[in-house]
Amino acid sequence: MGHRCIAWLVMITQILMMVATEGGGNVPAVIVFGDSSVDSGNNNVIATVLKSNFKPYGRDFVSGRPTGRFSNGRIPPDFIAEAFGVKSYIPAYLDPAYTIEDFATGVCFASAGTGYDNATSAVLNVIPLWKEIEYYKEYQAKLRSHLGTAKANKIISEALYLISLGTNDFLENYYIFPTRRLHYTVSQYQDFLLNIAKNFVKELYALGARKLSITGLVPIGCLPLERATNILDFHACNEEYNHVALGFNKKLENVITKLNRELPHLIAVSANAYPIVHDIITRPSTYGFEVVEKACCSTGTFEMSYLCSDKSPLTCTDASKYVFWDAFHPTDKTNRIVSNYLLIKLLATFN
Repeated sequence: MGHRCIAWLVMITQILMMVATEGGGNVPAVIVFGDSSVDSGNNNVIATVLKSNFKPYGRDFVSGRPTGRFSNGRIPPDFIAEAFGVKSYIPAYLDPAYTIEDFATGVCFASAGTGYDNATSAVLNVIPLWKEIEYYKEYQAKLRSHLGTAKANKIISEALYLISLGTNDFLENYYIFPTRRLHYTVSQYQDFLLNIAKNFVKELYALGARKLSITGLVPIGCLPLERATNILDFHACNEEYNHVALGFNKKLENVITKLNRELPHLIAVSANAYPIVHDIITRPSTYGFEVVEKACCSTGTFEMSYLCSDKSPLTCTDASKYVFWDAFHPTDKTNRIVSNYLLIKLLATFN
């Protein structure tokens, strides 16, 4: 089959991008909330051990520069913003190298290690979701001061908001620490998180957001870290975790449907990445990958953040052959394929 799947995704995306360009584009900015799947460097400036602003992270980014993105290159918001003709990468709000002029067309409030649950952000001392909203309110004030109220409000209402959360709530919190498990079954915890998600969307809506893309969970049981610890099943995917992810995504779809009905002028879509990531993992050669069970960095089993060392002789030389960059996060190539898959729906909906 070769690279037929990639070629198809790229072709459809390019057609939609051309249509968007001809139509002038209806998305003036891309605004990002979430965790490490979309964090472009906010963790660089906070007191946490969960950072990635050092090599080999970013070795395939512009000029080989580590930015705080948990990848060897770009992450999905960068590809999505580029497809909408906004910019090639989304800057982190806490990065002192950028100003409100840069943030006017795109800004990231995400923090690696965070979740919907405040208890999740406390595990590694990262930015909780409520604080991401506080930064967003601060951003709005700066934007109005910079552009004037009318122009700022137009950007706020027409911007595309990307939300990607949930993985850490389960893998970093629920399944590791007993506190939540003592109070909630898995299904109850899913409902607990989704109630937070619903209120989060309503708060964004009250602040002027109208175009939202919400990503649920990928096959979390197939992350290299989970496979490495799944010794009894000979390092196969943890299907219990994958089942939890599928259940969460199904409930999230229902929440999004209800929000669209309840909130006038809201256009929220489910950017469900589970099918494409699962397909990449089960049929890697179709997408040009050679290694799926281990990551590129170091031994590819447990390493992420500071354990992902530039000094490790085991780190792969060509990340494009690997689905995962570190034990938890995809490579630039995987991020591009997933983004192209999601863009078919996003470009069709928001342009």
